[in-house]
Amino acid sequence: QVQLVESGGGLVQPGGSLRLSCAASRFTLNYYTISWFRQAPGKEREGVSCISGYDGSTKYADSVKGRFTVARDNAKTTVYLQMDSLKPEDTAVYYCATDGVLYSDCGTSSDDYDFWGQGTQVTVSS
Repeated sequence: QVQLVESGGGLVQPGGSLRLSCAASRFTLNYYTISWFRQAPGKEREGVSCISGYDGSTKYADSVKGRFTVARDNAKTTVYLQMDSLKPEDTAVYYCATDGVLYSDCGTSSDDYDFWGQGTQVTVSS
């Protein structure tokens, strides 16, 4: 059973930065696809970014492209989501997720992922 834990959320002013972390207990994340999703109050969950377990390629939603960066650490135990130039519309609970399949590629929807973290709140406000 894969258990993911997010951390790094908080309150930040518009234009500020946060770095979210996604870690797995007793499990290295190398060669597993990890995706980040977010859900704002009253809105559907949306995909934010993904790093492929197949080839390490990355994908971003248009709304965050150029501002967010997803990466793995050298020990492959944690996946980070660096969020810069944050906007109030980035306010949401952020989740990391994986399908738990070695060498899989990024999925196209949240239904493709079986294992989810508990979420971390990001609030962008002045």
